Amino acid sequence: MKLTPLQNDRAAGVLVALAAGDALGAGYEFGAPMPDGTEVTMKGGGPFGFAPAEWTDDTSMAIPIAQALLEAASDSGSSSPAALTMIVRTWTAWAAEAKDVGAQTSAVIAAARRLASAAGRSKVRAADFSTAAADFHARTGRSAGNGSLMRTAPLALAYLDRDPASLMAEAGVLSALTHADPDAQEACGLWCVAIRAAVLTGRLDVRAGLPLLSAGRSAVWLERIEVAERSRPRDFSNNGWVVEAFQGAWSAIHFAGLSASGPAHLRAALEEAVRGGRDTDTVAAIAGGLLGAAHGYTAVPFEWRRRLHGWPGLRARDLMMLGMELGRGERQDYSRWDRTDALVQHPHDDGVWLGGVGSLARVAELEIDAVVSLCRLGTADAPPVAPEDHATFWIIDSDFDGGNADAAFVLQDAAAAVERFRAEGKTVLLHCVRAESRTPTVAALYGARMAGITPLQALADLRRVLPGANPNALFLELLRNVQTAP
Repeated sequence: MKLTPLQNDRAAGVLVALAAGDALGAGYEFGAPMPDGTEVTMKGGGPFGFAPAEWTDDTSMAIPIAQALLEAASDSGSSSPAALTMIVRTWTAWAAEAKDVGAQTSAVIAAARRLASAAGRSKVRAADFSTAAADFHARTGRSAGNGSLMRTAPLALAYLDRDPASLMAEAGVLSALTHADPDAQEACGLWCVAIRAAVLTGRLDVRAGLPLLSAGRSAVWLERIEVAERSRPRDFSNNGWVVEAFQGAWSAIHFAGLSASGPAHLRAALEEAVRGGRDTDTVAAIAGGLLGAAHGYTAVPFEWRRRLHGWPGLRARDLMMLGMELGRGERQDYSRWDRTDALVQHPHDDGVWLGGVGSLARVAELEIDAVVSLCRLGTADAPPVAPEDHATFWIIDSDFDGGNADAAFVLQDAAAAVERFRAEGKTVLLHCVRAESRTPTVAALYGARMAGITPLQALADLRRVLPGANPNALFLELLRNVQTAP
């Protein structure tokens, strides 16, 4: 599907914000609710000993869904046996080494493996999982844990160009691989339809899927949503149940939205979800998927993205690319740029180099330790620095007010990333494609902070070493609005 730049940003944000919420909540899992104002950080730890900024099973189970759907983008739907079998086989391999697997999911995986073995097969199939999940539900009378809702976000990205009714149905099929309860299937469907709508429109509307349910079930879910909007995440003490996990996530989004918008809303809502306590990583991951769909990759602060990582050895940039490719329905190559090799030192800090994308070839030669990229890069362009020292920002060179979701936030967050790297003693390369608009804008914001001058004064100094510096009209207006150095 052909997406606008803003829709691309929002598609790219779904998995990144999901993982950010997941990692943010990991260190607080099963803890009691926390008072308002309590600081929430990606501290790691928790009952399963996750590293700081490491995501948990929520994201780890979502990634195989995204990868399989992207692989099968040309198929008729996600419920094709091949796509579902690819997913469950990856889950099975993951579960064998995972730090934490939900109790119900673990039971279904074990039962599915027994079914495959009894049939003389060494590998499971999707049908083994569905049978095992249905049997679990029949035996226990309940299978409405939150384990399918936490991983469901990628499905919405695969259905941006399809009708919401088919997305609702596919969400039920995907849920039923481990969670056959109608509550779990409907929760997944409603959340997926909301994510789809948010990517396409930028609006948060958790009621968007209600007309796709029967009248009776729609009324039940409407009441649950209204309860969530009168509550706080801390009020849902049983958030291991899919209904209260849904309500906790939506109450965090709704409550934070009463006083914040844009990137500030995303941050406040995820912190609110974690402060709610108990199954913190899952509630925040669920909320993150929808928040990322509405606010985009640009809204996830660099301090959260910098060290974000997890199984199977991926980073935030990988999730960004995966989400965007899934939304577009095809793999992308961003390595064919109209390059420039311009490379100069910042006039206010010779530990900062400014250049175009071609300057990446000189990172090792100049002993550059950290890179701040203001354009997307192809795999071949990945700089030879530690992953946590490569900061990537989603910003296009557009003077159209709607060309970027939050241009001021992104440009200033990028300048803060340069400052953070320099505070750590690193030599930094700041670049975009041609070092004409984005790079000098961020460099001017950074220079103003370093020299104690206005950004426009810093830009004038930059033009003496980078004559091609010519920020677009919107970026110039931003620099004018920052009258004095922070």
